Amino acid sequence: MAETIPHWLTKQADLSPNHIAIELDSGDAMTFRELKEYSQMLAKKLANLNIEKGTHVGILSSNSIIMLATIHALSYLGAVGVLLNVRLTEEEMNYQVKDAEVNVLLTADNFREFAEQLDVPTIFSFSDMEKLQPRETKLQTELHLDDHFTIIYTSGTTGFPKGVIHTYGNHLWSAVGSALNLGIHPNDKWLIPLPLFHVSGLSTSMKSVIYGMPIYLLEKFDEEIVHHAIMEKGITIASVVTVMVQRLMKQLGNGQYPEAFRCMLLGGGPAPRPLLEAAKDKNIPVFQSYGMTETSSQIVTLSPSYALEKIGSAGKSLFSAQLKISGQTDAQVGEIMVKGPMVTKGYYKNDEANQRSFQDGWLKTGDLGYLDDEGFLYVVDRRKDLIISGGENIYPSEIESVLTGMEQIKEVGVAGKQDDTWGQVPVAFVVKNEEVTEEEILTYAGERLARYKLPKEVRFVDSLPRNASNKLVRNKLM
Repeated sequence: MAETIPHWLTKQADLSPNHIAIELDSGDAMTFRELKEYSQMLAKKLANLNIEKGTHVGILSSNSIIMLATIHALSYLGAVGVLLNVRLTEEEMNYQVKDAEVNVLLTADNFREFAEQLDVPTIFSFSDMEKLQPRETKLQTELHLDDHFTIIYTSGTTGFPKGVIHTYGNHLWSAVGSALNLGIHPNDKWLIPLPLFHVSGLSTSMKSVIYGMPIYLLEKFDEEIVHHAIMEKGITIASVVTVMVQRLMKQLGNGQYPEAFRCMLLGGGPAPRPLLEAAKDKNIPVFQSYGMTETSSQIVTLSPSYALEKIGSAGKSLFSAQLKISGQTDAQVGEIMVKGPMVTKGYYKNDEANQRSFQDGWLKTGDLGYLDDEGFLYVVDRRKDLIISGGENIYPSEIESVLTGMEQIKEVGVAGKQDDTWGQVPVAFVVKNEEVTEEEILTYAGERLARYKLPKEVRFVDSLPRNASNKLVRNKLM
């Protein structure tokens, strides 16, 4: 029989009934007892839609209390939440709801019109859901750690996206691993500016009920709101990606964050070294991490004691996780492989992807990196983003890191372009802070990069393509 634990929200509501669970920038807040009661009420209403154990329920919403309460409601019914990216096109969305065998779609009111175009048997807006009469039904008092809880689709930057299955155990062990690394402080309040339909936002919301910790939930990232929250609202930890750090540093200017703000947890790919060094100069506690949808968020994180000593490193694998580099080439760079109880057991009904991605219990991440002589991981790039030019490996993130050091450059993305002579050559796509020429950019890069790594072309653009987590999508640059 699968291992069980008490339902984590019910348990936390018993342990800390009057502690704040969710806080919004509007000032609204909800305690753990209120969140439990609201989620259980929604569960009884959803029972009227014949949602039961194993039912796949799509959720289409931006961040809100009702979205999070709905996710918890599904856990009380034993249903599986399929979390959908609100930025998808109708075609992309239809692929995912069909692939995940979604029977019911619950949507925020502002997405109702879009949702009605989708091929799903039953569609209910949150307003409709709240109008349902509760039906007396048996709610889960325990969580089976091997049971499926959520499905989140990979970004799908190449090929069709895959539905990553997360069990309750995956989320629990992710929370435990993070706590053993970052610690849990009595005054902790974790800010979530990332979408709950992505694994970073979702995993932090689960940490909330497991730790008994309040989250400060934003509908979306806004540097002014985030800055104000860190300065005035007692935020101690914030989950961010590189572009958010850049904007927050500009917002901070010559100021200083409060001493209580102890961690800016940076994910979403390798960060430019100049950015990390600038953050260090401003005493901003940026901790790089490495993770993916398949690992239920972070699986490698730099610990506080090494934050300044190991700039550029993602750290070491969390306590319950393992890490190794496979197929080492190019001065020990190879594919990152991970293993642990926070790692998904597989993709939903995708045997081909499962066979390709898992090897003797290890997940082949498709990311490239290396370990230094002390075992710290340095993530180099995505294997699919690697540029091979004249037989030389060129990592876009290395070029991006160098060019980000130019004050005139706001953002930069690098991708490979087909070339008859070299096979591929790098092209830089630059968003300017101030006036700068291609010649100035190449001169700057030439002083810091080997000749073969220099962009063969610089294209000035108004913005870079990013997904809902603000991660750069390089295959959309060309």
